[in-house]
Amino acid sequence: MFLIRQLMKMSNDHALLSRLEQRAVEADQVIEYLKQQVALLKEKAILQASQREEKRLRVENAKLKGDIDDLKQKLVEAEIRNGVKQMPLPTVAFVQSTCLSPLTAVATTEANVKTPDVSEDKEKQDKPDKKPDKKGERKEKKQTMGSGDDSKPIDVSRLDLRVGCITSVKRHPDADLLYVEEVDVGETIPRTVVSGLVKHVPMEEMQNRLVVMLCNLKPSKMRGVLSQAMVMCASSPEKVEILDPPCDALPGERVTFENYPGEPDKELNPKKKIWDRIQPDLRTNEDCIATYKGTPFVVRGMGVCKSQTMANSGIK
Repeated sequence: MFLIRQLMKMSNDHALLSRLEQRAVEADQVIEYLKQQVALLKEKAILQASQREEKRLRVENAKLKGDIDDLKQKLVEAEIRNGVKQMPLPTVAFVQSTCLSPLTAVATTEANVKTPDVSEDKEKQDKPDKKPDKKGERKEKKQTMGSGDDSKPIDVSRLDLRVGCITSVKRHPDADLLYVEEVDVGETIPRTVVSGLVKHVPMEEMQNRLVVMLCNLKPSKMRGVLSQAMVMCASSPEKVEILDPPCDALPGERVTFENYPGEPDKELNPKKKIWDRIQPDLRTNEDCIATYKGTPFVVRGMGVCKSQTMANSGIK
């Protein structure tokens, strides 16, 4: 009887050991699974942290870029207010920023800068000129045209100043400080003009307003929009006012100057810096009348051009 009990006890112990071994195996499997899950969670957390950091850096970079652009814009405005001329990068076509005022060139003019092709220049040097006669003719023609310009005096008669009427005005799509206007200057089609007047003149005061326009500057792109003339304004570092022609003047009428009867250039030659040499002598007098060396801006039979309040100020 005792032997039977011992055998039964041994049999129960063996079954218990088997169950314990099975549970140990299962526990090892669970532990291994949990280790794999922990590793996956770590990898996922690292990836998410990297993505968050990348997103944060992108946002910071975009903000810094915007801040830099704003600072550049403020620097340009400050330089212009202090009389520092904005010199463009060398270009094949003249960039009008060298002769525009803060009113029309608050933002640096976006000229299409063409980089010289070194290989092309080398090829031109190596290749002989097959048509020397025509080239000589072109040079002679340019010299003849240039000599005609040199014979004219550098004074206000070289400027094509006309009465204009702003028929429409809107904000520049790519520049916060610029207006884009359509201006009737007595021609079949209105001219498109870009002006840096957003900070100085409300849009509603621009609409249907008579202005004095400089119409023979070389057209130039400003932030992608071609500007074909310039609005003339009295200007100081603190304030800007658009010049007013006589209220009865009509678009297209010429602004003239006594004792300066010459005909204006069809287009001012940017290389000769005619505008740069004339502009310092354009000022309002003590009665706010626009003058050149003391001679008033006059629309014949109508009267003089004036600023509203700015006396003894430069005109740009």
